[in-house]
Amino acid sequence: MFRSMSGATVSSNTPTEQRWARVAAEPFETTGPAGSFWRGTWGSVKAVWQRRELVWLLSRREVRARYKDSSLGMVWSLARPLAQLVVYYFAIGKVLGVSRAIPSFAIFVFIGLMGWTLLTEVVQKGTSSILSNAGLVKKVRLPREVFPLSAGGSAMFMFLVQCVILVVAVIVFDEIPAWTGLGYAVVGIAVLMILSYALALLLAGLNVYFRDIEHLVEVVFVVLFWASPIVYSFRFVHEFVGGTWIEQAYLANPVTAAIMGMQRGLWAPGGTESDLVVWPDDLALRLGIALAGALALLWFAQRVFARLQANFAQEI
Repeated sequence: MFRSMSGATVSSNTPTEQRWARVAAEPFETTGPAGSFWRGTWGSVKAVWQRRELVWLLSRREVRARYKDSSLGMVWSLARPLAQLVVYYFAIGKVLGVSRAIPSFAIFVFIGLMGWTLLTEVVQKGTSSILSNAGLVKKVRLPREVFPLSAGGSAMFMFLVQCVILVVAVIVFDEIPAWTGLGYAVVGIAVLMILSYALALLLAGLNVYFRDIEHLVEVVFVVLFWASPIVYSFRFVHEFVGGTWIEQAYLANPVTAAIMGMQRGLWAPGGTESDLVVWPDDLALRLGIALAGALALLWFAQRVFARLQANFAQEI
């Protein structure tokens, strides 16, 4: 038995009518963003954590799809970073002669490429993650933050592969860095990971409404590549514009601080006193500020994403 809208009691004899009666008795539950922009982050974090297995499965799918139907499979994950290293080593280091001014130039470049690749792949894949998972977004009820998070799964896999290559290289070439500087590298990697996911989350939500964003991101990263000391050292910048507002603007880039933190901790000459090795006097402070800024941006990006996700299914 169930009660109709008019208040009359209606007999439910069929299974279909009984199911509809049970559905009608269920309370309404509000979905979508929280009522306030400032509240709801902790609830979103718990929701994503409860679906951490789904994040793992989606990340594994990204990695497998990357090398699907490939004869060499995961071997290609080694080929790309090695090819980048060879190209930059000979083009920038030998042809332009930069390697003469930077000791252990191959290791130096590889560390910078590791950080930059992590940032770009997480942001670019995360930006298009909602649109590329449109079927799940429309049909399955789950926290949409899992899509930008899992989109960086293949990027994290690549980063781990590059870390293995770096460890092998420093052992083979006897370029083992001092343990005292590893803290710089840890904070630098943390800044890049948090910053990349924050940007991926923010741009993923905006990209649903403004489809040109993912193309704009590719162009912007081409320009920003040269705004951080990846294939050149900070010493060149310091000698050219040292003590000016241009140098301070350059150092204000959190990616610059993060890359230099990785180089300071993982590059053997980074911890030595030399005219060829120059770091900002307040690098540790800048890394701390960059980490705090990345965390603040992550919170802001999640709140914006939460406000935008209510209409994802309609916009897609």
